[in-house]
Order: sequence, then structure tokens, then C-alpha cells
Amino acid sequence: MSSTGKKSESSKPTIKTEPSIPSSSSAPPPPLPSPPWTELPDHLTANILQRLDAEERLKSAQLVCSSWWRACKNPAMWRVIDVRISRCDCNEFENICCRAVVRSQGQLVELKIAGPVSDPLMHFASERSSQLRCLTLVSSCIVDLSALIINFPQLEELHIFMIDTLDPEELESISISKPMLKSFTYFSDWAVHVGIGNTMPDRCLFRLTAFRIENYGLEAILNGCPNLELLDLGESSGLYQRRALGALCF
Repeated sequence: MSSTGKKSESSKPTIKTEPSIPSSSSAPPPPLPSPPWTELPDHLTANILQRLDAEERLKSAQLVCSSWWRACKNPAMWRVIDVRISRCDCNEFENICCRAVVRSQGQLVELKIAGPVSDPLMHFASERSSQLRCLTLVSSCIVDLSALIINFPQLEELHIFMIDTLDPEELESISISKPMLKSFTYFSDWAVHVGIGNTMPDRCLFRLTAFRIENYGLEAILNGCPNLELLDLGESSGLYQRRALGALCF
């Protein structure tokens, strides 16, 4: 029996124990590496973010990481502001514009607004953008443009699309109040182009874009703007060839 008992003891299965689980007092695992874009030099980060419009910066880019948040808070990032109604809800469009202007802290030099433009919005921008050089408005809304742009003393470029026709008095007001204006774009009928020629004779105007113009409008511009260096006629279909007009262009 003694031999049998020894045999039974030796036949017991060997139980393998599980590896010990570290206690809560053990060192935590190493942190995950930072995303590669957070390590970019500041000038490259700025280059990337400046390719986005105002809505994309305010609603998305600044939430990506702390470095992008800091970059989007930098006023230099808002020297050029582009806000488009196609990329944000109508109800928040004006709010996006105002927030972007505030972020610039007076350093705004170029403002592009494609959407509903109101007098209060433009007044808000003008009170905070004394260094503005270029203004582009794409809107069907009616604003007192000649009164508003007076508040942009450094304005050199003015581009207007789809706003109701300016009358000659408004054009004259723009001409008088903006002696530094060098580039002007206006989408309108021929009457306004005649007004440009009549009201801006001494304008140091180097660039002009005119749409839906006919011969008499073109003649008025060429005769009235002797300093004109570049005239973009867009897709004007009302022009017809005439030798005298061609000679005047040359």
C-alpha cells in the first residue's frame, strides 16, 4: 500500500499559476506619442491654417489640438478673413463674421464676405479694421456702401458683386473718399460704367473689372480714367468692334 500511495501522489496534475497582475501602485504605461502635426514649426502651422476660411478655423481647426488652438488665437492668423454663406448656416453667418473680426484685433487687411451683408455688420467691421486694404462683397443685400467704406481709410481695393446698382452720386462719394483706391471691380449695368468714367477722372486707378458693358460704357471709362493700366471686361457681350474704339484702347 505504501508503494500505491506514493504512486497516487506522483500522478497528481501540475497546476500552472497565472502571471501576477500589477497592482494599482505600479507605474502607468508610457504616454502615446503626440500627433505629428503638433510638432510642426509655427510658420508651417500658420501656412496650413491660413488656407481655411473663417468658419473652418473657428468651428473645427482650433479644436484639433492645443497648438492649433494657440495658432487660431493669434491675431496675425486673421489678417485675411474669408466668410462664405455656402459653408455656414444663415443664422450664424453674421456671428462668424463678427467673431473673426474680433480675433484680428485691428490687424485685418483683407475682408471677403460672400453672403448677407448688413449695415450693422459692416459698421462693426469698420470700427475694428482701420488697416483694411482690400474689401470684397458678394451679396444681394442693399447696404449704404458709400457711407460705410469711408470708415476704411487705407482701402486700396474694392470688389463688389451682385449688389444693387450704385448711382453716380455714390460713385462720386467713393471716388472722393478713397483717394488711395487702385483696383475696383463692379458687377452692374452700363450706366454705372458711364458713371465711373464721369466721376473718377483723377483717380490713380490701375485695375478695373467691368461686366455687362457696352461700347458707350467702355468709351466713358477709357476717356475718364487716363491712369488705367488694366481693364478686365469679363464676358461682356455688348461690345462690337470699332476702329476708333480699338485705337482708344491702345
